Amino acid sequence: MFIAMNRFKVVKGSEEEFEAIWRGRRSQLDAMPGFRSFHMLKGPEREDHRLYASHTVWASRADFETWTRSQAFRDSHSGAPRSKPLYLGHPDFEGFESIEDLEIDARA
Repeated sequence: MFIAMNRFKVVKGSEEEFEAIWRGRRSQLDAMPGFRSFHMLKGPEREDHRLYASHTVWASRADFETWTRSQAFRDSHSGAPRSKPLYLGHPDFEGFESIEDLEIDARA
């Protein structure tokens, strides 16, 4: 399993716009081989920003890399705001390879 995370430092006062952009985009992730799940997380508030993190789970790093080279990836990122900066700096990417997994079946 591979987890891809991006951390965003969203400018105070831009949280609602940032969240609306993420809720309104067509990611097409569910059509990608190896895609398992996506989460957008709202984190702590700081003096000049609020921290957010996107978190996608993939079957493998190769599946994630295929996604980043796909037309679906380009299309899903084409709606990024250009007129008003919503975050401080660029998102911080972090990729993690799983060394141990434990899951509970929520249906049980």
